[in-house]
Amino acid sequence: MPSVSALADRLQAARELSWRHLGKTIVFYLPGMIRLDRTNGKYPALSITGGDCILGCDHCQGTILNGMMHVKSPGQLVSRCRRLAEKGHHGVLISGGCNAGGQLPWDRFIPAIQEIKAETDLFISVHSGLVNDPDAFRLKQAGVDQALIDVIGDDETFKTVCHVPFGVNRIEAAMASLHRARIPIVPHIVCGVRYGKTRGEKNAVAMISRFKLQQVVIVSLMPIPGTRMEKARPPAPETVADIIAEVRFAMPHTPISLGCARQRGNSRMEVMAIEAGVNRLALPSEKAVEKAVAYGLSIRYQKTCCSVSRDLSTPSWDAQFSSE
Repeated sequence: MPSVSALADRLQAARELSWRHLGKTIVFYLPGMIRLDRTNGKYPALSITGGDCILGCDHCQGTILNGMMHVKSPGQLVSRCRRLAEKGHHGVLISGGCNAGGQLPWDRFIPAIQEIKAETDLFISVHSGLVNDPDAFRLKQAGVDQALIDVIGDDETFKTVCHVPFGVNRIEAAMASLHRARIPIVPHIVCGVRYGKTRGEKNAVAMISRFKLQQVVIVSLMPIPGTRMEKARPPAPETVADIIAEVRFAMPHTPISLGCARQRGNSRMEVMAIEAGVNRLALPSEKAVEKAVAYGLSIRYQKTCCSVSRDLSTPSWDAQFSSE
């Protein structure tokens, strides 16, 4: 980590670079299944494996899946998405647990996704997992709008935390498959996933910088009760901000988000992310909004995952989106 003064200079340089290429704007996001300021998001997450996940990564152990809507058959996925579209939701994140190879059962659900895209205007994000070429191309043909993929930059961390027998080259291979299929890629760099310690985050930046990306999302360890990491100390806000700056210097023109998967109530992390020039931020605190105002940023609000590229933003949480 750089010294306090060196970090301040580094964040200022990253912030000014962001404003130069992407403008002095920020969009605050509210994902589905989360309530903020008495407002609900309109972009729920659905698990196609229910609460099942063979990998059982140490930081999650399937608990995150329990907060999603469970749709364990293609028919359930289609009917659920139809109802969500009728209720005015903007889209869905289709996720699920992985098998021992880090893959989701896409072959069963791809026809259902194609049916949903044909019948509705829902924007569809998928947690791709470690897809291969055939699945990536079929997801593209089905009409998937973007693929989210967690990126870990250290072999030992990947093997220890996620219990896989292979290294991070498999993550790079999955991104390459998505790139060849021309599915917009939104990598999520997980800061501190090694029990709160940073191991390979800057290598993860180098890994993703080899691809043309729709945007980059930075998340950090979120200790979850009942998991092996429930007592781990999350990375400091300074560490997360430093990684944001690293991404900005590597990809000056790429939007960067601070995602919702992070320690709740840590407004300092949000403020430092804004100091580093993030363009998007999920679940903003009052202090984050105040910081954006102090910088003179143009502020918009959107009730989706922060990865969503479709502009559905409004001047406030309460305003109704209009495409006109």
